[in-house]
Amino acid sequence: MAQATDQRALTYAQAVNEALRQTMESDNKVFVMGEDIAGGAGREDQGKSDAWGGPFRLTKGLIGDFGPDRVRDTPISEAGFLGAGVGAAATGMRPVVDLMFSGFFGVCADQIVNNAAKMRYMFGGKITLPLTIMTSTGAGTASAAQHSETLYSLFAHFPGLTCVAPSDAYTAKGLFISAIRSDDPVIIFNHKLLMGRTAKSADMGQGEGFGVVVPEEMYEVPIGKAHIDREGTDITLVGISYTTIVCRDAARELESRGYSVEVIDLLSVSPLDSETILNSVKKTRGIVIVDEDYPRCSVASDISALVAEEAFDYLDAPPVRITSPHTPVPYSLPLEMLYLPTKESVVEAALGILE
Repeated sequence: MAQATDQRALTYAQAVNEALRQTMESDNKVFVMGEDIAGGAGREDQGKSDAWGGPFRLTKGLIGDFGPDRVRDTPISEAGFLGAGVGAAATGMRPVVDLMFSGFFGVCADQIVNNAAKMRYMFGGKITLPLTIMTSTGAGTASAAQHSETLYSLFAHFPGLTCVAPSDAYTAKGLFISAIRSDDPVIIFNHKLLMGRTAKSADMGQGEGFGVVVPEEMYEVPIGKAHIDREGTDITLVGISYTTIVCRDAARELESRGYSVEVIDLLSVSPLDSETILNSVKKTRGIVIVDEDYPRCSVASDISALVAEEAFDYLDAPPVRITSPHTPVPYSLPLEMLYLPTKESVVEAALGILE
């Protein structure tokens, strides 16, 4: 794992932007496409160098350095540009496609689950499909039900798709570089509440996370490997993307009460690092899984089943899942705050196991 060599503290969005820029500089087969990533389709002569770079600024400034051939604005047709991305990957390019919100999956499902996920298998390995899809997840920004879902479990259901969920600026840059270099389709889920956070944010204490700065050089965070965010012996908390921060906060509260808490930052939803999870549970004998996705058929349910089936004899209590309720994300901000997993709910669940 790369170590920081300078004192920069990039935001999550800046780290993604740097990963895109560096991979595009190092490989001319890498290009980016999506809606409004370079100023808007059809506006070839207007303000491209100052384009906003999509709703989260992830591609800001790239058009000025790489031009419209490699930073491509598309029409508002997810089915069209996801299909173009699949075709480009199948013919040797390394496209990065911006699917703004994971809830937009419904209009391009065929291109992702029937083409991207299956083509290498159905062609007997005669092609690779180095397609990276970046999309946003997460409630908490008053963006309403269709723009606030966390749907990584849906994509993880399909063999052939790799699904990763960074938790901070460091893992965002490293996972983006790993994804773009992969010869298989990778979907990266960026939580909206992480976009403005730096690796030096207050949610990260000493020894937590991979590091407090983001190295300037290129580095990879391995796909399929969870990270032990902090070590402990009394209970395991599993976080995914933003809920890793919730787990850190809960861990501090529990440690103030005298408990030793292990926090696992899942990072990869598919493949799932079962070994790290099971080894932790065998040590702590209890687990709370914190997942913002809908509770039915969720990653939290999958991990709970894994632990119940393969570590049952080690458990002092059943696995506990802390998820959002089985309801669309509310638009009302007070209701939206009640919808999200919280530090308090995690602490209460952990104490139910510990006491």
